[in-house]
Order: sequence, then structure tokens, then C-alpha cells
Amino acid sequence: MSDSGSARAVIAPAGGPSAASRTADRRSHRRRMLRSAAALGCAGLALTACSSGGTPVTPAASGIQETITLKVGTFGSFGYREAGLFAEYMDRHPEIVITEEATQDGKEYWNDLTSRLSGQNPKPVADIQAVEVGYIAEATGALADKFTDLRSATGVQASAWLPWKSAQATTPDGALLGLGTDTGPMAVCYRKDLFKKAGLPSDRDAVGRLWAGDWSKFIDVGRRYKAHAPAKTTFTDSAGGLFNAVLSSESEQLSDARGHLVYQDSAGVQKAWDLSVSAARAGLTGGLQQFTAQWNDALYLSGFATIVCPSWMTGVISKYAGDRGEGLWDIAPAPAAGNWGGAFLAVPKASRHQKEAAALAAWLTAPEQQAKVFAKTGNLPSAGAALQLPAVQDATNPYFNNAPTGRIYAAAARTIRPAPIGPLDGTAKAVITDTALLDVERNGTDPRKAWNSAVKLITEKAGG
Repeated sequence: MSDSGSARAVIAPAGGPSAASRTADRRSHRRRMLRSAAALGCAGLALTACSSGGTPVTPAASGIQETITLKVGTFGSFGYREAGLFAEYMDRHPEIVITEEATQDGKEYWNDLTSRLSGQNPKPVADIQAVEVGYIAEATGALADKFTDLRSATGVQASAWLPWKSAQATTPDGALLGLGTDTGPMAVCYRKDLFKKAGLPSDRDAVGRLWAGDWSKFIDVGRRYKAHAPAKTTFTDSAGGLFNAVLSSESEQLSDARGHLVYQDSAGVQKAWDLSVSAARAGLTGGLQQFTAQWNDALYLSGFATIVCPSWMTGVISKYAGDRGEGLWDIAPAPAAGNWGGAFLAVPKASRHQKEAAALAAWLTAPEQQAKVFAKTGNLPSAGAALQLPAVQDATNPYFNNAPTGRIYAAAARTIRPAPIGPLDGTAKAVITDTALLDVERNGTDPRKAWNSAVKLITEKAGG
């Protein structure tokens, strides 16, 4: 998941241009040659087809490929640009130009995408659109007619993904509308230095034992942290993040197997709500909304000691905490295994280049490319073969004190119990975390009042 659509500058060593610069120059040169060849082809035929009343000679007709621009719409941090995959694909396919339209906030991204798909927003959709797991049921349900069936696309083998992953993106009649990118097995990212200052263990194995097996123990550790907390820090970033983490480890979540919302009677939702409210009212959370500018600043300024971090979150942390956080962060197993996040690449039927877009999506989600993304950003692969590659199994992350991220997250992934996902899960979760819990954190609103307001808003958004 990439969080920026702009290319990063490459500083060449004093001895000459960088390898990346030379690659870009070669690719640019080939494209210029394609355009020049097209022009020369027409010039050479100036006395025949190009100047006559007959059919003009196009680049395709003369055997010269036209340049095709593929736009990729993403949110968060997919890692394709950071891992060099866009550049690699364009180098392999000089007729393809890839651009990226990125939004950091997943909810904002999805609302914008659905407005484009429905025609309410006149802005065209991208050739490839990422879909977060919380919205995949909506994509395969009410929006299924907006996306291309990828079963027969070049390079696609549905069996390459973890069975539950590809099943999430498959419609009742068998159409595969999304290719799995990553999964979100959880751990806890924590600041070793802040733990030491608060008198807590800082070794990752010892930290993991503090809360092993029970999210309530995590809250207990938070109370111990608060008793001796360094100034201007809280134990964890947000009640919403904690809610997501606890809920993701429960077998009963927001919807039932038929896709109907059952959050009001869900034991998992009740547990996640109670623990999150308890943490907020005890002053253990930072009152932040994740993935906002304020949250980014708090990461940089060391405003909190822990974040429940799915594998993809490690890339977000290192980006916004910056160089000053390197080596201060570490990773310990979460109290309970769960999957928070993950995504798919889909091809809208409105794309003018569905075949080329599908081929790019298949290549980006192939095991080898998923392993490269994991090595760069920490997004754990959803392809079974990729999970077995040494690049994943043996991976460590220098930013996080050389934590064995491959071992930690792969172990968590093996014990995940996937829960049903309904088409309104993303909407319901966003209301609970970004409205109700934030209201409790920031304004001290009575939890019962905040919950009732959330139920009313979810009902309105669900059209009920």
C-alpha cells in the first residue's frame, strides 16, 4: 500500500549517475525511440498512405507499439513505488507508463472511489483500484457489476493466494474481482526507550509475555506505564486502533455469515468496545485518529509508546516516525492473533485498458513481487508461496531493532481465524472508531451516549 504518489528523489554519487537514474534514462530513451519511430514511419510513407486519402498508417499498423498509461489508485502504503516495482515493470514493458493516485486515509479513498463508480463524481476511475478488506464484500456485492472478472486474466491463478483470501474477493457466482495484495496479522510495535523510562521490560520476548493471551493484560500494562510515563506521552495511540485490534482477534465481529450487520449483538464488538472505552477513560490513549496529520506528527514527536501494528503498519511507522525513531521501536507478539487489514487490486470495467491493467495487477500480486514489497515495507504476502520464501521467513527489520518480522508475522498468520465480512463492515467500523470512540476520548462523552449515536449513524448510512 503506497502512501505517496510522488517519486522520491535519487541522489547520485559523485562518480556519476545512480543506477536508478540510468534505468530511468534507458526507459525514457526507449519511449522516445517509439515515438520517433512512429513519426519516421509516417514520414517514410508520406507519398503513400500518410498523404493519400486512404487509411492512415498508425503505429500499431506499422508494428510499432503505442504508449499506454495505466493509473493505479491506492491508499495507505502499498509499497509498489518504494520497492521499485513500478519502475521494474515499465523497464520490462517500455510501452507501459504507470502513474499512481494515492490517498492516505482508507475511508476517504473508498468514499471517493464509490462516488466515481456511481457517476456522482465525474472524475474517472483508475485502471487499477485498490480495495481494502473491510470494503471487499461491498465490491463483490452491490458493486460487482463495476469490476472485471479476473479469473482468466494473464498471470492469474486463484489457487496462488491463501484460500480464505481469494474467497473474500469472489462473488457468489464465482467471479474473482480482486487479487490479494497483503494480509494484516497483528503484533504490537512499541518504543523500547519509553518502556525503559516507565520501568517496564524492553526486551521483545519479555514484553510479549506481559500481555500474552489476553487483551485485558495489555490494558493492565498500560496502567503500569501511565504510573511512570515520560512527559507528554500516552501508552497507546488511539482507542480506535485498540478497538480494531481486539475485534480483529475475535471470531464474531460486525457481520454474520450472510453479510448482515450484527454488531449490536456481537460478543466480539462488545469486548472490543468495553476494553477501548476502559483504556480511553483511564487516560491510556492519545485521543488521535489514525492516519491523520496529527497522528503522523505524534509518531514523529514520540507521543505514544505502543501501536497495535499489523505487518503493513511497520512501513507507515518508519515513514512518519522518521530517522529519529530508527532503532527505538521494536515489535512483540500481540496478546491474541488476528487479521487487521489487507487489500486487493481490482480492475474497473470503466478502464480503457482492462487487459493491460489486469496483467499489471497480476504481476504486482505475484509471490515474487509480494516478497519484495514485504522486504521494503513489511506488508505480509497473501500468496501462499510467498510466505514460504526465505525473503519472508528470514526477514528482519533494522528500523525496529532488527526484529524478526518474518517469523513474528508468519506465526501470527498461521493462527488467524477469519471472520465473516459484510458489505457494511467498513462503514460500521469507521463510525465506531472515528466518531464514537473519538468522542469518548476527546470530549469525555458518556460511552452509552456515544454508542447510541453510533448506532443511529450506522443505521442512517446503511439506509435503514
